[in-house]
Amino acid sequence: MKRIAETELIITPEKKIYHLNLSKDEIGENILLVGDPERVKIISNKFDKIEYQIRNREFVTHTGTLQGKRISAISTGIGTDNIDITINELDALVNINFDTRTVNPIKKSLNIFRIGTSGAIQNDIKVDTFLASAYGLGFDNLAHFYSDKKIIEKKMSEAYAVQTDWPKELSAPYIIKASEKLLSLFNDIPNGITATASGFYGPQGRTLRLKPSISKFHEKMASFKFNNNQIKNFEMETSALYYLGQTLGHNTLTICAIIGNRINKEYSKDHRKPIEQLINLTLQRICQ
Repeated sequence: MKRIAETELIITPEKKIYHLNLSKDEIGENILLVGDPERVKIISNKFDKIEYQIRNREFVTHTGTLQGKRISAISTGIGTDNIDITINELDALVNINFDTRTVNPIKKSLNIFRIGTSGAIQNDIKVDTFLASAYGLGFDNLAHFYSDKKIIEKKMSEAYAVQTDWPKELSAPYIIKASEKLLSLFNDIPNGITATASGFYGPQGRTLRLKPSISKFHEKMASFKFNNNQIKNFEMETSALYYLGQTLGHNTLTICAIIGNRINKEYSKDHRKPIEQLINLTLQRICQ
């Protein structure tokens, strides 16, 4: 087996992965990812027992058990760049031997759920409801930095570029399907395509002092259809989670609380309430 160099896989003297600052025994097979570090303790407060509480930069991890299931809640911060760190390092923890620096012959799969907030781009989606991401649509370019493209929905991705007249100077959009195993746990809530932006303002069509380069961005996304699939919401992590997680052999799903409707210009009066309800629902489905 090929040895992975120290510059490629950075391990601390305590045998912890570099950014997450975690050792192999400090994560569960069920992972809940959140952007905000403060949400980690909201999740772990619901555990029957907390085993580990670890923090490094924006990456906060609490691992414990709930109804016999071992679960880790991890904050990623914002954006696909942090998802790149998080998923690669979680995979290294379960699938790379840190002593020999070689890939394990038998791979382990994690169940990785992202619990997030997002803005709806269809006017019939109500604020404070939930939406499962059946697909992730990436505007972020991350998947194009990796050679393996097997799981990209090529026809669907190309159809999006054609139907919306996607600018050629921007990276090619790519679409990845959610893990059926995890999506089936939430078949009682609406689902759709979730668009992943590389920023919060211009890349999501917001105007403060600078004008976005794509005119009528939301309208173009909202009008896209492919085999009865529509783009329902906008956030900043799902496409990278789906690409990296599933290419590496893990199960991935994003479930979002809709805290704003970009078409109707509505915003939640208290977005903390639906987030906690979504955390409760996700933990319930993991433990069922």
